[in-house]
Amino acid sequence: MKILSDKIVDAKGLTCPMPVVKTKKAMDELEPGKVLEIQATDKGSVADIQAWAKSTGHQYLGTEVEGDVLIHYLRKANADEDVKSDSKFPNVVSNEELEKRIERNEKITILDVREQEEYAIARIPGAKNIPLGELNSRMEELNREEEIYVICRTGNRSDRASQLLAENGFQHVKNVIPGMSEWKGTIETDK
Repeated sequence: MKILSDKIVDAKGLTCPMPVVKTKKAMDELEPGKVLEIQATDKGSVADIQAWAKSTGHQYLGTEVEGDVLIHYLRKANADEDVKSDSKFPNVVSNEELEKRIERNEKITILDVREQEEYAIARIPGAKNIPLGELNSRMEELNREEEIYVICRTGNRSDRASQLLAENGFQHVKNVIPGMSEWKGTIETDK
């Protein structure tokens, strides 16, 4: 059953963080209680849109798939609802700082929360891949005692992943900014 929307955002062909950026802009212009439809082709947008809605207090209504297009639905919170601002995870490190930790061969976990396709193209050697959308169900694969450096393409998904880990008792989490889009260290690839 198709959900009726009041406004449509075309984010097809865009990758993180652009579907969320366009969603935020459109949501700012929407009246409370109205429904926003976001059309995207980036598989990562499923977790991104859900996490953004949760972090801002808007209601995630669901996602439908039509061919290669993911159609997300959000309802804008009413003024009397608890709308949160986009929060940022406070513990951040630069790409360069992570690279130094790797060079010193320190015992750390690098968690790459990009989609498997992105991870296959280029990744930090030894990084563990758990896409953001799977993190809730796969947290037990991580050691709560180790330092975890969370990375994605631009720092947005890793920010949400870092918040999620901290909310679930992980105390040694750092978000890597700006992420793989500007990584200059060693990489490996499946190609």
